Amino acid sequence: MDVATLHRGTVDHWQRALAAVGPDDWGRSTPCAGWNVHDLVNHVVGEELWTVPLLEGATIEDVGDSFEGDLLGDPVTAARRASDAALAAVAAVDRYAPLGGMVHLSYGRENVEEYVLQLSADHLVHGWDLAVAVGADTHLAPELVLGVSTWFKEREHMYREAGVVAPRVEVTGDAQTMLLAAFGRDARWAAAV
Repeated sequence: MDVATLHRGTVDHWQRALAAVGPDDWGRSTPCAGWNVHDLVNHVVGEELWTVPLLEGATIEDVGDSFEGDLLGDPVTAARRASDAALAAVAAVDRYAPLGGMVHLSYGRENVEEYVLQLSADHLVHGWDLAVAVGADTHLAPELVLGVSTWFKEREHMYREAGVVAPRVEVTGDAQTMLLAAFGRDARWAAAV
């Protein structure tokens, strides 16, 4: 599966989880320590808003603080803004991923394919985080799990050393359970009621 197809699939997964968020869900806890549903969606929307300018060649300095703080506003606006940002990000990836090249990230220059794989992992895992937080379908498509797992296998130690992911959860299980564990998630997590 090419990276644009993987990205599109993970964004579709994210969008389905987002569609399940009800008006009373925004304050619910998530598997992400310290983040409620609003914080989680705000994080992913921020990533999506960065996608277009970075793929168009902007630097971190060019964008500045445009995508900091609360990007969502009220819940109705939040859902619409999140959906619009996801669609714009998909269109940008579809356009720029086949061209290759480099993007400017917070840690330096990175090739476009690697950046799109990072975005894909973020959408897939945070889509699960969102779905489990609001009681939606948490099943991840096996081809998406395989795509992200294959990419992350050689990077897990770097992400963990950088403190970007929580400690690995020691479990055994299917490919989805193992992917979640690699990203520091326990597939048995349940939102507090």
